[in-house]
Amino acid sequence: MTTEPEFPSKKRLFLGLLILTFIIVLVVVNILGWIATVGLQQLNPVFPFIAQVLVGISFTIISAIMLILVLTVALGKELPFGRKLRGLMVKVFLPIMIVIGRLFGISRENIKRSFIEINNQLILSRHLNLPPEKILLLLPHCLQLADCQQKITNNVENCKQCGQCNIKDLLELAHKYGAKIAVATGGTLARKIVKDYRPRLIIAVACERDLTSGIHDTYPLPVYGILNQRPNGPCWNTRVDIQRVEKAILTFSHS
Repeated sequence: MTTEPEFPSKKRLFLGLLILTFIIVLVVVNILGWIATVGLQQLNPVFPFIAQVLVGISFTIISAIMLILVLTVALGKELPFGRKLRGLMVKVFLPIMIVIGRLFGISRENIKRSFIEINNQLILSRHLNLPPEKILLLLPHCLQLADCQQKITNNVENCKQCGQCNIKDLLELAHKYGAKIAVATGGTLARKIVKDYRPRLIIAVACERDLTSGIHDTYPLPVYGILNQRPNGPCWNTRVDIQRVEKAILTFSHS
């Protein structure tokens, strides 16, 4: 049985990998700077000095980025420039962290879970208070009962609300609070749904892989991720904690 586990904060795991990633990046920058200095010495005595200045500037900028991102993750709050720099964390450093983590025997799933938790903390720190209709509840198709004949990807209202899967409960939540709701079969359809609905916040239910890629693809739009439960394995008759979804809607919306 594969379900979303109860686990303590993964902040230290993510923070440690983030710091290690920055150290490696800084070492690489210094090595490249040294190589450039030695090579340029043969061309012109001025070029090594220019190379050293550029390396120094790069080192300072990268160190500043590191400090802001590390403090952002450690404090769970987006500091000045933190929202823009979060894009670097999502699009650049996370893939590097996954590679580094694998070298240390840390699974891709654990790193992604850690990232999702940190991302959620940062979204919560913004204290968003939105009209419910500006919130999109984005669901994976695997929440629907596998042998159900109702096609809900084009229109989730086609659900007959038999109660055999969580779609009925989630549809009732959307109606109760006035939030938008949609079901996607993959990243392409999910991006189209986001473009059509134009939400200001997405509450997304999915597995580690899809949540991480969704946060990446929709940046800078905030995505609050809720891991699905997989009692039958991945992508097959999955479930979700309805109370957690409702709590998220209430946290980010006002009536």
